[in-house]
Amino acid sequence: MVRIDRQEEGETRAGKVEHLSRRYGRIRQEIARLKEMDKALADAPDGQISLTDPDARSMATSARHSGLVGYNVQSAVDAETHLIVAHEVTNQGFDREQLSPMAIAAKTALGRDDLHAIADKGYFSGPEILACHEAGITTTVPRPATSGNAAKGMYVKADFVYDAERDVYVCPAGEDLTYRYTTEERGIPIRRYWINGCKTCPLRTHCTTGNERRISRWEREDLVDDMDSRLGRDPDYMTLRRCTVEHPFGTIKAWMGSTHFLTRRLKNVRSEMALNVLAYNIKRMVALLGVRGLMRALQA
Repeated sequence: MVRIDRQEEGETRAGKVEHLSRRYGRIRQEIARLKEMDKALADAPDGQISLTDPDARSMATSARHSGLVGYNVQSAVDAETHLIVAHEVTNQGFDREQLSPMAIAAKTALGRDDLHAIADKGYFSGPEILACHEAGITTTVPRPATSGNAAKGMYVKADFVYDAERDVYVCPAGEDLTYRYTTEERGIPIRRYWINGCKTCPLRTHCTTGNERRISRWEREDLVDDMDSRLGRDPDYMTLRRCTVEHPFGTIKAWMGSTHFLTRRLKNVRSEMALNVLAYNIKRMVALLGVRGLMRALQA
């Protein structure tokens, strides 16, 4: 009996060793695979790799600690007819560089000499606003709030009034922040303004924790000031944007159902989106003109 028990223990031990050996081999293979993936990730231009669709990329979302891998669909929609006049599919995870390409594409499609493009704050970019201006396009994009000082009861840049004739900023205490020098940030010329009398200012605790309050100004910030003035005069611009550009997106998503693009790779996804846009515009024209009216317009 003792011999049999020892034999069984030996067989059990041998089985465990063999099992652990197989697991060890699989772990080594997984480590090798992850090392190769790490190297490929380091070599990737944008630091991303998608295993299901090589062209898909991580999209920026408003939710914290969330990630969505896919494509970024852009569209320019006519405010009167709600027709999609231009669209594009990119794998950039943000909208900052899409304002001028979409606005210029819409201007070309409509054959207009001028155009007023309205976008949300995700499109705010100085170079893009300037590119639209140079193309004869008026843009209205809200300036995003990048400072948390307002929530702390402290003054923000909007509380400082720029005097273009004297090229100074007037602070809430009535003092002038004068121009000091120009620097360059990411290829954009930035002018610096400040005043040296902040140490004795009674409003200092609501303004700055440093020795002086500094203000930065883009050289073409007059374009941004004009946008702020338009939004101040007519805050309904953002309501108009939501009612215009979100309508086609909502309609197309309702057609697609609770699903994603059916194709993979950027080229194929662009074709799929183009078909959706074509179908939307045809149905929209039927709603506006009727079938007979659309047929007459196509024959004209």
